[in-house]
Amino acid sequence: MAALLNIFNEVRSPIATLLAGALLSMPASAQPSITGNRVNCTSGEAAGHACHNVALLSRLMPDRLEAPEVLDMWGWTDSVNGHEYALVGTVNAVAFVDITDPINPEYLGKLPSQDNSTSGWRDLKVFQDHVFVVQDVDGTNGMQVFDLTQLRSPASTPQTFVATAHYDLFDQAHNVAINTATGFAYVVGSDNGPCPLALHMVDITDPLQPAYAGCYRDTSLGDNTSGYTHDVQCVVYHGPDTDHDGSEICILANVDGISVADVSDKSQPRKLSSAEYPDASYAHQAWLSEDHTFLYLNDETDELMRHWLGETPLPGTRTLIWDMTDLDDPVLAAEYFGPTDATDHNLYIKGDTLYMANYASGLRMADISSPTAPVEIAYFDTYPFSDHAGYFGAWTAYPYFASGTVAVTSAFHGLYLLKYDPVGTTAKDPSPKAPAQLATFALGAAYPNPFNQRTTLELSNPVAQSVTIKVHDVAGRTAAVLFSGFLPSGRHLVHLDATRLPSGHYLVIATAGGGRYQAVRTAMRTR
Repeated sequence: MAALLNIFNEVRSPIATLLAGALLSMPASAQPSITGNRVNCTSGEAAGHACHNVALLSRLMPDRLEAPEVLDMWGWTDSVNGHEYALVGTVNAVAFVDITDPINPEYLGKLPSQDNSTSGWRDLKVFQDHVFVVQDVDGTNGMQVFDLTQLRSPASTPQTFVATAHYDLFDQAHNVAINTATGFAYVVGSDNGPCPLALHMVDITDPLQPAYAGCYRDTSLGDNTSGYTHDVQCVVYHGPDTDHDGSEICILANVDGISVADVSDKSQPRKLSSAEYPDASYAHQAWLSEDHTFLYLNDETDELMRHWLGETPLPGTRTLIWDMTDLDDPVLAAEYFGPTDATDHNLYIKGDTLYMANYASGLRMADISSPTAPVEIAYFDTYPFSDHAGYFGAWTAYPYFASGTVAVTSAFHGLYLLKYDPVGTTAKDPSPKAPAQLATFALGAAYPNPFNQRTTLELSNPVAQSVTIKVHDVAGRTAAVLFSGFLPSGRHLVHLDATRLPSGHYLVIATAGGGRYQAVRTAMRTR
């Protein structure tokens, strides 16, 4: 399995992107950019793209951005003139697009790599009218800093810009996050310097004088306990855990699970907790709800690995929902499965809406007003050739423009400017295929196991029926009843909270159908 993971691990090899490029370059190059006219979603289609409640404002193919492929992106709104800009990472530069008129976007120019290298992974974020850029490829790009106010009146367009400042304490990195409330950048997955692989903290309160601030590494996780961090979100915490109110908290996606740290003191960051989850394949990126109560995590390789290993596929694209009421003990509260089995990449939250870029199925929007039970409300498929797992299609969906424009980058098909439009549109069934049917009544292995206070199991229930799940000690006595009642068909998470149970071995026994079906798993509690 490790060998298969290395094929698709975006940290290790760009082979998946290269293969996708070879497959898609011909159909993509034959498609024109779409500007000048808004295309509404009618009868489930807009300009050849499946859709529901989303209008297409425009699309710029990569060649319009002087690039063969687009990658990650972010947005900037000029506080002086109100113009909105899409900052699009490409394989060879950052492309700047004025999208104030989203039907007629204007490409202004590009910022090439510091060393003019190309990369299959380029990431960028914004603070105080400056964009901070990293790329994950051999070279000396470091972190570029560019003054975005130069976009107000460029001398010519398109223009090739140069970096305004440069941070060189590492050569390459996979991602950068910024807490705009504190003025710190958090670089992850760097190759060298004072904090390789882990959370490299940079003081950017003066954007033109970035300064090293500290390092945080959780060696309980991160690709064979290396402490490798793939992505991170850092906030000044104002959630339900009053013990940490006002602290600067970082939540790390560390391949094997999530890690929570208090980084208020950059010289002495403090681990609060870490948590793993069943069937983890590659914990990729996560985002907090606006009230800081729930965390939504995507696992980038779980859908694809099941296909490769010949296992029963997931019911759809899986999003893991964590209850963060206690930052010292995150609890996996639910799993949300999308209507396709496309690989998920980046997700963000605005209000009660979850915006997901799910590669081959494009932009997916879900209502999370009921946090553990998301409901899909809209989608726009930027890759209409397939909805299956794989590394092609939508990379990032940026929803934070005040105008309501949602900018989506889609590998070989460019920059899409979209608008949520539930009024007056007609659509096909937004669920392209029914979830895969479960074959047997089964109970997945406890995870983690052994465990300290809490462990989780996954129950596969093929038909709606009465189910009982009990915990027995080694003497056969019932130690706890985890569930007893009618259970719909599908996959369900079962949590065993053993804080009141002594350490030792336990059996978790699930029965259904009047005792005709039974599934048994072992779990060991340690102290």
